[in-house]
Order: sequence, then C-alpha cells, then structure tokens
Amino acid sequence: MDHGAPVKEFLGLTFNLSNVLMITVASVIVFILAIAGTRNLQMYPTGMQNFIEWIVDFVKGIIGSTMDWQTGGRFITLGMTLLMYVFISNMLGLPFAVVVDHDLWWKSPTADPAITLTLAVMVVALTHYYGIKMKGFKQYGKEFFKPMKFMFPLKIIEEFSNTLTLGLRLYGNIYAGEILLTLLAGLAVGGYESSIFTGVLGTVVAAVPMMIWQAFSIFIGSIQAFVFTMLTMVYMAHKVSQDH
Repeated sequence: MDHGAPVKEFLGLTFNLSNVLMITVASVIVFILAIAGTRNLQMYPTGMQNFIEWIVDFVKGIIGSTMDWQTGGRFITLGMTLLMYVFISNMLGLPFAVVVDHDLWWKSPTADPAITLTLAVMVVALTHYYGIKMKGFKQYGKEFFKPMKFMFPLKIIEEFSNTLTLGLRLYGNIYAGEILLTLLAGLAVGGYESSIFTGVLGTVVAAVPMMIWQAFSIFIGSIQAFVFTMLTMVYMAHKVSQDH
C-alpha cells in the first residue's frame, strides 16, 4: 500500500509508465480476441466466433434500449470496443499486482482516475461529434437552449457532471476492489506488523475472504463494463436522436 508509480518525464511531459504499460496490454488483448473471433468465420459459429457474436448481440440489445437501430446501428463497433476494453482493463489487476522498487507496475488501468476520466472525456467528445455530424452545427447548437434559453448554463454543467460521474464511477469501484485485495493479501503474508494474524494463521484467515472478494470483484468489473457502455449509448442517444 506504500508503493508509488513509475513516472518519467519526456519533452516536458510527465508519463506514468505503469499506465502506458497497462493500457497497451489491455488494447493488445482486445485486439487478439477480436482477430481470433473473426479469422475463420463459419455459418455455424463455434469457439471464439461464438463468443464475439454473443458480444455483438449483447451490444445490440444495449443500443436497442437507448435509440432506434437505424440511428444506433453505426455505434455497434464503438459499443463492442468499450465493453471489451473496459472489462479486460477491470480484470487485469485482480489476479496479482507487480511492485518493483516500491513502484506499482501491474494493476488494472481503470484503477487510475487519469485513465477513466480520459475515457469519459473521449466518450463525451464523441457524442458531441456525432451530434454535430448527424444534425448539423446549427440544429445541434439549438438543443442547448431547449426548452428555454436560460437552460444553457445548466446544459453546460450537465456535460461536466456527465464526464465526471462516468469516469469516477468506474475508477471508484475498481480502485476500492484492488485496495481490499491488497489488504487481504497483506494479511495472508503477515505484511502488516500490527496484524494479529501472521504466517500460516494469517494465510488461512485471509484465503476465504480473498476468494470471495475475487469472485465479487469479477462481478463488479463486469457490471461496471456494462454500465460504462450503457451510459455511453444513453449519452449518444441524447445527442443524435431526433426526439431528444
């Protein structure tokens, strides 16, 4: 719990190397899964193709619950990418953490607010982009003054609050899960001098709650991936649908 982050400066910018590593690992895993599931397409899917088609159907259901398919069909790739990327990112830090020279290298990238808020900003920016693209700048701009002109400041505040809640909700849930797992692991190995449970006793006492919390963390990570994707499509629907 007393670890830091491997930080380096380059061209006047500060980079967290752990974040760079973990978002790269998550991206590569999602890419490999996508390639493996679409390499040899068959009429009767099996294996990875069956898994990818299940994700397609699942994301279709999310989109269909937020907007009509004629409008939302173009966002299926976005939805699949977000669902898989956020889920994989949530899972990476669950099996173990790697600390080198008191610097945490291996973790869930979504346990860092910089990552989750960046994702949230990108999502909100995309909603504005598609809103302007599909409605036109003039028509889209009018949406910020409906139903009355004094609503404009409230609409701006809403955009900031949507961004914050979308990013911080994901970060808070994943970070809290990793903190508790770290505490339980410390109990298991007798890493805390103040603990009354050390050695074999600590391992026995911590083993059961660790397994239970691991399973619960997988459930929470899955739910958070779904919620992030669902809210993305809700925000998108508000920007691109003609009836909003």
